[in-house]
Amino acid sequence: MSRGDLTISYNPPGKESKLASAKFGADIALISLDHEDFNGIENASYGERAPFVISGPGEYEIKGVTVRGFGAETEYGGKKSINTIYNVALEGMNLCFLGAQSASTLPQAAKQELDDIDILFLPIGDEGVLDYDDAYKLAVQLEPKAIVPMHYTQESLKKFIKEAGEETKPQEKLTVKKKDLEGKEGEIIVLTH
Repeated sequence: MSRGDLTISYNPPGKESKLASAKFGADIALISLDHEDFNGIENASYGERAPFVISGPGEYEIKGVTVRGFGAETEYGGKKSINTIYNVALEGMNLCFLGAQSASTLPQAAKQELDDIDILFLPIGDEGVLDYDDAYKLAVQLEPKAIVPMHYTQESLKKFIKEAGEETKPQEKLTVKKKDLEGKEGEIIVLTH
């Protein structure tokens, strides 16, 4: 995610992960779970550029970006741990990253704070995160203007899109401004890897 010269990396996979990752320089790296699929800080560092790392609940302000993190239990990787849900305020938009969310409900503290979500980054791939059905139900509760599926297989993506009853074309890049989201209700945006 970029704004001008600022780059934010969200859950870059580590070297040991089976998930693919590009190596690039980020200014801020958000890590929702201390697991190789989410904590590849080395992939968010490039040349002289090393990110400011946020890896847990709390409120942060870096380079004009406000980040709020909320703890939630997850069972990713077969064990109970704390997943951090992030809300990022950027250019008048609220971007919500659910990370390794495995429960179909959010903690009360997160629910109260996560209102008026512009873009929801939602895990839908089962395998330790929400399955497509629970992911869709949670998205409906949160009422975002746009939904970006993440951490999925092609099969779970097809099922999620079918559940939502919406057609979508994969995009290589998402460029959006607040005004582009006006009047939207849960539009699904699929980004190519």
